[in-house]
Amino acid sequence: MPSLFQQIKSGQLWDFHGGIHPPARKKLTSQVAIGQISLPERLYIPLRQHIGVAGKLLVKAGDTVLKGQALTAADNAMAIPVHAPTSGKVLSIEAYPSAHPSALPEPTLVLEPDGLEQWRPRHALDYLHTERPHLLARIQQAGIAGMGGAGFPTHIKSGASTGVDYLIINAVECEPYITADDVLMQHEASTIVRGIDILCKLLNPKAVLIGIEDDKPLAITAMQQACAGKADYLVRVVPAKYPSGGEKQLIKLLTSKEVPNGRRPLDIGIVMQNVGTVFAIAQAVEEDIPLISRIVTVVGQTLQHSQNIRALIGTPVGALLDACGFAPEPQQRVIMGGPMMGFTLPTLQIPLVKTTNCIIAPTRHELPAAGPEMDCIRCGACAEVCPAVLLPQQLVWYAKAKDYDQLKAHNLADCIECGACAYVCPSEIPLVQYYRVAKAEIRELAREELKAEQAKARFEARKERLERDKQQRAERNQALAAQRQSMLAEQQKQQILAAQQRQEQQPQETLSKEQIIAERERKKAEARAYQAAKAEQAEGSPAATAETPAADPRAAAVAAAIARAKAKKQADAVAHEPTPADSAPAEAAPATTAAQPDAETDPRKAAVAAAIARAKAKKQAETASPEPTPAESAPVAPAAQPESDTDPRKAAVAAAIARAKAKKLAEQAAATDTSAPDQTNPDQTAPVESAPEVAVPEATPDTTAPDPAAAKKAAIAAAIARAKAKQQSKPTEPEQPS
Repeated sequence: MPSLFQQIKSGQLWDFHGGIHPPARKKLTSQVAIGQISLPERLYIPLRQHIGVAGKLLVKAGDTVLKGQALTAADNAMAIPVHAPTSGKVLSIEAYPSAHPSALPEPTLVLEPDGLEQWRPRHALDYLHTERPHLLARIQQAGIAGMGGAGFPTHIKSGASTGVDYLIINAVECEPYITADDVLMQHEASTIVRGIDILCKLLNPKAVLIGIEDDKPLAITAMQQACAGKADYLVRVVPAKYPSGGEKQLIKLLTSKEVPNGRRPLDIGIVMQNVGTVFAIAQAVEEDIPLISRIVTVVGQTLQHSQNIRALIGTPVGALLDACGFAPEPQQRVIMGGPMMGFTLPTLQIPLVKTTNCIIAPTRHELPAAGPEMDCIRCGACAEVCPAVLLPQQLVWYAKAKDYDQLKAHNLADCIECGACAYVCPSEIPLVQYYRVAKAEIRELAREELKAEQAKARFEARKERLERDKQQRAERNQALAAQRQSMLAEQQKQQILAAQQRQEQQPQETLSKEQIIAERERKKAEARAYQAAKAEQAEGSPAATAETPAADPRAAAVAAAIARAKAKKQADAVAHEPTPADSAPAEAAPATTAAQPDAETDPRKAAVAAAIARAKAKKQAETASPEPTPAESAPVAPAAQPESDTDPRKAAVAAAIARAKAKKLAEQAAATDTSAPDQTNPDQTAPVESAPEVAVPEATPDTTAPDPAAAKKAAIAAAIARAKAKQQSKPTEPEQPS
């Protein structure tokens, strides 16, 4: 038994299930030359004209573009760019009705042609000496997508890395009216064959199968002549049967292979390309011409002449119809695509796109509108003609009930929407429309489920990341805590070792109780000596230090109080006894008479005067006479002793007051010395001899002319008494333990 390849090479063909034979009506345009139309006023170029995503926009409103210039960039594998069909100015980028049964608006670039047809720089490639990646990149950058079906990106199909057994060129135009591929093969057969050569370099197939329907004799002859000398290029003539142009159906016809559900032809070693796509590949590689135009069949009985037109992408459908003498009738229908799989346009401003191969403008009698839908009579005709071997009756029931699980179970995705079931339905049920709506809803649900799964995956990933971060933080904290504990333990260990070393270095001596007490007393004595030295340093006067005993501050305070009391008593005695100075002239005693009332009326001044008198008495006692004065023999005031003994602070306050009054009295004495006449001066008016000689006791204070030196000494004595009293008021230093 011959192998499959031998059977294919021998020309054997197979058949597929179902199919119909509608009227072809191809002779209206198949033998008419390809026409041209003038540039339209506006070109409307959708940014996405293929299966996949739109490219990144490269221009903006107001830009001037050249013919063939890329308007978008392919930034991922499923994106292909669109190009400027002619040179001109970009007017806007706005939403515009799409070339789709829904006519939903999509981003569209509006271009105003300038009529110059100025090309961008072009660079041709020699495919024989060009690496495979460069060829695939050129195909993608040229914006080539499948031109006979849904518009799958061609560079993905052509870049298959697995082994390819057969490359099938689909030249089967099974729908009525359409002859765009037919006339292309008649006029561009050699270019098509060069495009096949490029694909063979990319895919390296075992054989190339070119399928053409038997109602295209001129195209068959042209392709056979172009393939002469190519042993592996096999032109196969298939019977005219709808939908023999379907991908799975043509594979079954030419190779007897079937594509499994949910799989692609590449999975069984087959790649299929449309003949128009192959022509575009040749132009892109050899001439660097992107996909900016295509041949489209414009046909219908409302046109004066039907023909195939090479039109620019983005040309409004109305401009194509006007070029063919369009005479619309009331409630005119215009169909984009064939009569079986096409759709009615909502407006004639819908632009031509890369996948548009036919525009039909029929009359009401030529293509009558579908009648009202009636109930299904369960005839089963739809199942008999279904080329995908489906159950259209059950599918439409589940579609109406929106039972998507049952639709999936009955393989709705395998429906090619050929319309054969609706064509034979006696109840006029628009089966294909139900299938399209159900497919769209299933795709939307799948997108929502995918979004939900992606959101869940992101949430789980975030949750894991947060948990991982939390665990890492806890581990870091534990490590840091352990490190701190180890450091503290090490420090404590070092401190213990240092203390032990110090203990070892110190001599071990045991002291008795008596030695401890002696050491304590020694420290107390040192503290007292330090305090005394500090007090002596504050006094700053050796004479004062000699006068006041340093052994006991309380004794100094007591002595100061006794002296103050004696001075006060002596001052009182002097104030009441008359002296020979009373008979002196009035001019010599103004200071005495002025001071006497102050001493009598102000006790503070009396205390100051007493302090001055005491200081003078002590000075006289040291220098002149060792005899005691009456003031010294005066009894001690009984209130002074307890005051100094009980409160040293009061003694210090009294000493400060005495010092202040002494200073004030010294100032007054200085003023008196400058104003009063000097009694000892022999130049005065009253001679000294005229004054009677009166013996004045040595201890009597001189109230007429106080001595400044004596006042200074009195102030020093008061300061020493205050300092010692303050020192005595400090608490005794606590005993130091041995």
